Amino acid sequence: MSTTTRGGEEPAPPAALGLPAATALVIGSIIGTGVFALPSALAPYGPIALVAFGVVTLGALVLALTFGSLSGRVRGSGGPYVYAREAFGEFAGFLNAWSYWITAWAGNAAIAVAWVGYVEVFVNTGHRTGVSLLIALTGLWIPAAVNLTGMRNTGAFQVVTAVLKFMPLVFMATVGLLFVRADNFGPFNASHQSAPGAISAAAAIALFSYLGLEAASVVAGRVRDPGRNVPRATVYGTLACAVIYILGTLAVLGTVPHGRLGSSTAPFSDAADNIFGGGWAGDAVAVAAIVSGIGALNGWTMLCAEMPYAAARDGLFPGAFARLRGKKGVPVFGIVASTVLASLITVFSYTRFQDVFTRIVLLSVLTAVIPYLFSAAAQLYWLLVRGRASLRPGRFARDTVVAALAMAFSYWSIQGSGYQTVYYGLFVVLLGLPVYIWLGRDRGEYGESGPAPAATAEVRAPETPPAARAARRP
Repeated sequence: MSTTTRGGEEPAPPAALGLPAATALVIGSIIGTGVFALPSALAPYGPIALVAFGVVTLGALVLALTFGSLSGRVRGSGGPYVYAREAFGEFAGFLNAWSYWITAWAGNAAIAVAWVGYVEVFVNTGHRTGVSLLIALTGLWIPAAVNLTGMRNTGAFQVVTAVLKFMPLVFMATVGLLFVRADNFGPFNASHQSAPGAISAAAAIALFSYLGLEAASVVAGRVRDPGRNVPRATVYGTLACAVIYILGTLAVLGTVPHGRLGSSTAPFSDAADNIFGGGWAGDAVAVAAIVSGIGALNGWTMLCAEMPYAAARDGLFPGAFARLRGKKGVPVFGIVASTVLASLITVFSYTRFQDVFTRIVLLSVLTAVIPYLFSAAAQLYWLLVRGRASLRPGRFARDTVVAALAMAFSYWSIQGSGYQTVYYGLFVVLLGLPVYIWLGRDRGEYGESGPAPAATAEVRAPETPPAARAARRP
């Protein structure tokens, strides 16, 4: 794999993440503060929401398998960006990098504001706006400071927070099931919609819970033995989150009365209090939510820098994002710039109408699904156009079905986002066009001959003999 940029001025960053750290990154990026509020958001639909959760979980798993396969085919950091670029050219790669970057820093603002609610269980219980804003900004900049110390510290921090956040969730998904009572569930479909309509609406909420499953592929260039560890981390992390999500949500739905659950601001805390009959259990869950939020912010701050770093090394993002500082190879500009943007949105959310922030959250979901769609399409492209003759029939059929399901799930997710979100999402994505023109990539040094070989990724087609593969490396 090539280790320099096109200009040859920057070495590749060190590979400091092993399988445990990569898996923790996936888990930490998926599980933030949202899971602790998810049962309340799903309560208006009743237990039918678990069906929606199951559908979304299957979609998340086929996406995880697709990303795992793609990471073995295209090596290097960037994830959805490099997959789209290698399959469809530089403009598609740029749009994916732009869209995902928006997802990362806007999503950080969403996590930070939700995180404040759990911190204020212990401090600023009067919810003074200025103090709340200060807490949110602190939550954004602590993970940024950790990331600035280097990838090894970032990975260690991610492992610790992943373990700490997982413990109470595992408890609720196991011991909590012993306290489930059928009369707490309420009507199976409490939404007064048709069953397909209720499932679709609940699934749109549940989808936000799985954003981040692609985290290991985004930082693949920093993972040791990425061909082996990135697919495993992606699938293991997604499976672990899926089990915890479904069983934990089932436990909460069955331990908190349906009439109370919809208005609960801390459903896991309420479930713990109902099980143990005291407030200390709820406080313990609030602490877990605080740890979970800071861990998610740590992982997403890393992704905020890694995606534009990969694109900038290929000249498809401003060059400042490709500069590494210090012996540990830290992309300082990407970390700081993304955290500044997240801070600005957080300030805006505390000084303007609350529904403005809600729209930003929905936009972050949409801008994440667009790279998912391109990644599934890239996998289908390589299977159907390049790799069919060389693959065993069984593997070809399996990979094709998985990629087709991932693509269909992505389309369904975009449709479920709502017309207004799609409208504003398209506008935000197309704001990247002036940046692309400014970078001069649409009519740059390569003319009409197509994209140049990638500097940050190496395409590995299964059918290519090792000798030929080595011969064509950049």
